[in-house]
Amino acid sequence: MDWQPDEQGLQQVLQLLKDSQSPNTATQRIVQDKLKQLNQFPDFNNYLIFVLTRLKSEDEPTRSLSGLILKNNVKAHYQSFPPPVADFIKQECLNNIGDASSLIRATIGILITTIASKGELQMWPELLPQLCNLLNSEDYNTCEGAFGALQKICEDSSELLDSDALNRPLNIMIPKFLQFFKHCSPKIRSHAIACVNQFIMDRAQALMDNIDTFIEHLFALAVDDDPEVRKNVCRALVMLLEVRIDRLIPHMHSIIQYMLQRTQDHDENVALEACEFWLTLAEQPICKEVLASHLVQLIPILVKGMKYSEIDIILLKGDVEEDEAVPDSEQDIKPRFHKSRTVTLPHEAERPDGSEDAEDDDDDDALSDWNLRKCSAAALDVLANVFREELLPHLLPLLKDLLFHPEWVVKESGILVLGAIAEGCMQGMVPYLPELIPHLIQCLSDKKALVRSIACWTLSRYAHWVVSQPPDMHLKPLMTELLKRILDGNKRVQEAACSAFATLEEEACTELVPYLSYILDTLVFAFGKYQHKNLLILYDAIGTLADSVGHHLNQPEYIQKLMPPLIQKWNELKDEDKDLFPLLECLSSVATALQSGFLPYCEPVYQRCVTLVQKTLAQAMMYTQHPEQYEAPDKDFMIVALDLLSGLAEGLGGHVEQLVARSNIMTLLFQCMQDSMPEVRQSSFALLGDLTKACFIHVKPCIAEFMPILGTNLNPEFISVCNNATWAIGEICMQMGAEMQPYVQMVLNNLVEIINRPNTPKTLLENTGRLTSPSAIPAITIGRLGYVCPQEVAPMLQQFIRPWCTSLRNIRDNEEKDSAFRGICMMIGVNPGGVVQILHGFKDQVGEENWQQFSEQFPPLLKERLAAFYGV
Repeated sequence: MDWQPDEQGLQQVLQLLKDSQSPNTATQRIVQDKLKQLNQFPDFNNYLIFVLTRLKSEDEPTRSLSGLILKNNVKAHYQSFPPPVADFIKQECLNNIGDASSLIRATIGILITTIASKGELQMWPELLPQLCNLLNSEDYNTCEGAFGALQKICEDSSELLDSDALNRPLNIMIPKFLQFFKHCSPKIRSHAIACVNQFIMDRAQALMDNIDTFIEHLFALAVDDDPEVRKNVCRALVMLLEVRIDRLIPHMHSIIQYMLQRTQDHDENVALEACEFWLTLAEQPICKEVLASHLVQLIPILVKGMKYSEIDIILLKGDVEEDEAVPDSEQDIKPRFHKSRTVTLPHEAERPDGSEDAEDDDDDDALSDWNLRKCSAAALDVLANVFREELLPHLLPLLKDLLFHPEWVVKESGILVLGAIAEGCMQGMVPYLPELIPHLIQCLSDKKALVRSIACWTLSRYAHWVVSQPPDMHLKPLMTELLKRILDGNKRVQEAACSAFATLEEEACTELVPYLSYILDTLVFAFGKYQHKNLLILYDAIGTLADSVGHHLNQPEYIQKLMPPLIQKWNELKDEDKDLFPLLECLSSVATALQSGFLPYCEPVYQRCVTLVQKTLAQAMMYTQHPEQYEAPDKDFMIVALDLLSGLAEGLGGHVEQLVARSNIMTLLFQCMQDSMPEVRQSSFALLGDLTKACFIHVKPCIAEFMPILGTNLNPEFISVCNNATWAIGEICMQMGAEMQPYVQMVLNNLVEIINRPNTPKTLLENTGRLTSPSAIPAITIGRLGYVCPQEVAPMLQQFIRPWCTSLRNIRDNEEKDSAFRGICMMIGVNPGGVVQILHGFKDQVGEENWQQFSEQFPPLLKERLAAFYGV
């Protein structure tokens, strides 16, 4: 017998649905409470499905809302639905997927996929066969509704559909979908392509078996009248380019011609999908040979796509010049992610030309959604990196017209083009830069804010070249103008100028020292002027300045300018304010740069960091014990505080001792080192290493407790945690000396295993922009262990000597490398036999010169012995 609602209950549910559409917050609260009560009744969900599927007398928004509340219930507690209720809902969904209203069909589709993704695809075996069967219906609504539901299931459960768990339904579904590529309804054609597209990236076997049919069908739809169909065709070709380029190569010429047309499609969504093709093609090895002859067509199309559309300008308030007094709305401010502190070693490899900021490839934050302008600029950037100077003959003639164009929108796009090619075409652009850079500097004072802001960005892309010239030529005028723009009346320009200035600081480093007074005056003035969002970027510019000029900042007049506004902000912010993150990061750089100059400010800063760590740990504890009563803490507060403490220990050195003595930081550190979150452990070990160097007297009593924790964190799965733990062990060795002996066995085997790992990824380390091989840190720590406990470590020599040598040969000489080399020499003294069979191979491997340098350090006796006994 079919379930029937009770009339009074039905009226109650309908009233609730009506109330929940009210804008009044008090009503909303009552609705939420009522929903909680009703969810106690098992058949409340029957009422909801009944309103959605059967109550055709009600208006569509109410019926759809009923379905969406049901969807949320399914998401939250489907497992506790009584079987008759679950069965009634499933049966109603399948019986009504062909509802006359497209809104109701879509809602039922969402409900079906939500049930399916609750592990129910296995428990609802008739779902897929029935939906596939409904595709054959003569009734358009039924076919469209079933396809809509299938598309959502394919999106949510693509992996499961291609697994043995369900007996591989794709073998039937994919050929079925392909038949509908030729359907008379564009909506159905579009669903069919979208369904198949879900399986390209995972290379589902059923699709690979039908790949040629799929590609043929796509070609047949290439010039479809419906934009949604064309968009899905473009999307399919872009993905195929990534996973099955072999099947596209025979048709590559016509595909490129097609994509050139589609990138100019009058529907921007189609143009955007097509433009992705160039981004993906640029990553393929065949890009150069297949695209070279088409550049003459492609480049003007990409350049044209880089112009702001009229709608962009309206959204960006392009005609508003002064808005600095308008407060920011909170949703404009993107969440910031703090990068935990990473320990690095100086490396031989210098930074390549151009900077690593290719990913900030544009400046229109307000349109942070990906659009044709951004995609075209990104494509031009990657293609410039593929074709280098060969791109310029197609670009330079266009650029001349653009950069000096009377219309500001056109001129603006030219400046963007110039910035996009900066990295790839730098060499070829050099002859033109002496003329272009002054023009761009002039554009910094254009009357249009959007021109001023893009000029900031483009100039930052050429900062490396500017700094390589005599400072009076371009650096000084650029810096003067950028500082004016930091104080611009327009917030977007302030933001662009601040970011560009940070890039210039990184490139110019100590070249900025003569201008420090002027720079600080500007940055401090901006403090009083900026709204919320740009303040966060200003902190970054100040932190970068401190990193770039280092101890040169430690002058009383500079400290007098800089510290009062920073400390004022520091005092204004509450402990739970996320704006503390960028301020703490900034202060960490400033403390490291000022060294003893930071002493007058260190006490309150130190205390607050300890408090932040303590509060976060306490909150985490409460949450673990009573998750229903307390919220999980935001551990970023603790991570940033630990990193600032590291900055203080590094900057103040021995002066940090009294602060540590008066606080419980070592107890807190013991907890942080065991935190479940890798980033917390990573920052804890960095701090432990810095405190070991600065005030070992407070670390030493904890060593017995800390060493086992360090040993368990030597796990290369978490490479940054592992590196920082390894580095801290090395610093502890140097302080402990022979007393390290009881702990050697806790860590040695893991270190030897890490150093022998094949192809440990080369990590690009944040704070130096230089490559360092992660195995260098374990190599140094093994050497230091051997230096203090040669008897314990020497027997393992054979197992690590070769990777040890190769991982250190590119590290610049410094005290860390020096102590490690001394350790190796002492171990060879203890165990010469362990090294001999390797010595000959090693001598050939490192080359004569390195060998000389290495063997110079041997004690005379060892040198004689090696020559006499082993001929090395």
